[in-house]
Amino acid sequence: MSRSKELFEEAKKYLVGGVNSPVRYFKPYPFFVEKAKDCYLFDVDGNCYIDYCLAYGPMVLGHANEKIVEAVKEQLELGSAYGCPTEKEIILAKEVVKRVPCAEMVRFVNSGTEATMSAIRLARGITGRKKIIKFDGAYHGAHDYVLVKSGSGALTHGHPNSPGIPEETTKNTILVPFNDEDAVKKAINENKDEIACIIVEPVMGNVGCILPKDGYLEFLREITEENDILLIFDEVITGFRLSKGGAQEYFGVVPDIATLGKILGGGFPIGAIVGRRELMEQFSPLGAIYQAGTFNGNPISVTAGIATLEQLDDRFYKETARTAKILADTLRELVNRYDIKAKVYNIASMFQIYFNDKEVVNYEIAKQSEVEKFMKYFRGLLERGVFIPPSQFECCFTSIKHDDEVVDKTIKVMEDVFKIL
Repeated sequence: MSRSKELFEEAKKYLVGGVNSPVRYFKPYPFFVEKAKDCYLFDVDGNCYIDYCLAYGPMVLGHANEKIVEAVKEQLELGSAYGCPTEKEIILAKEVVKRVPCAEMVRFVNSGTEATMSAIRLARGITGRKKIIKFDGAYHGAHDYVLVKSGSGALTHGHPNSPGIPEETTKNTILVPFNDEDAVKKAINENKDEIACIIVEPVMGNVGCILPKDGYLEFLREITEENDILLIFDEVITGFRLSKGGAQEYFGVVPDIATLGKILGGGFPIGAIVGRRELMEQFSPLGAIYQAGTFNGNPISVTAGIATLEQLDDRFYKETARTAKILADTLRELVNRYDIKAKVYNIASMFQIYFNDKEVVNYEIAKQSEVEKFMKYFRGLLERGVFIPPSQFECCFTSIKHDDEVVDKTIKVMEDVFKIL
């Protein structure tokens, strides 16, 4: 029996389902990691994997980045939590404001979930309105207001997507399909002067990699301004990945509020809400909208964030986008060569393949993909030493450590796997 299997059997006795997040589970059992370095994961059985999951996005500089490790070691000697302000919080906030177009002020929190939850509370508090619009299939964390799916139709109020969430909690959450202008117009017209905000992933990275149609984000910006609705970009995934200023810089569309996470912490837990000064100052202690947290602005996470952002230069963005495009182009070529029904999408350092013959522009079409074929693809890669997220509805990423040699190895593995699909 492998050590990973032994550990999984033991884990099931103490951890729910043997894991601490459901995305980490796959059949028959997940491998257990012993260590990681650069773009490689090493499991407890001595196997090495090229990693395109990258902890679901944060590890853009690769694992155990030397500058981050040294900075965190130094901070650990000084203490791990104070419950008091530090100068490093100001340093990181200044860097965020410098990079992110909508950011005039920052509130650091501990996760992307906390960031989106607080951003929605901020929008409701400012506008005095209860309803929000989110997009079907978009994941904005596991809090009650956004953990919903559509009911009988795309424009109906959402029903809870998980037991334990009261329907009254989500009755003010309106779901519409992504990339559909008419659906947004209808939702706004039917709920005139009741909508506090629209929250959107500029690129839907939690359903794989669904790109906005040309002009769609501009449309959202215009219609929200026309109706005094706040526009929130959930940039937990795209923040600092698509460009120095995230998706809003990449697409040239500036929201009122944005949420950040993942890359911002350089592998440590962090999140942030950023936005215009007059909006952000409505948070306590200046305003009446309450937001707090023992580990907000934690010195370890902030230190890692500073060490991360200072390394995300023009070369980083050019190289990570180049390698992701090579892999995406390879997948497209293999799809054509082997006459497989699939679509491949790529932007900057993000890419994903859908085993689907339709253009994937929203969640409903994404759900029509052949999940079993994707899992055969996943297992084929894994058996040959390449690890991607074990779900059709997640995204693959490249880091600065995925150099040409690593990419060439990956391409050879992809070719072998396509022969058996």
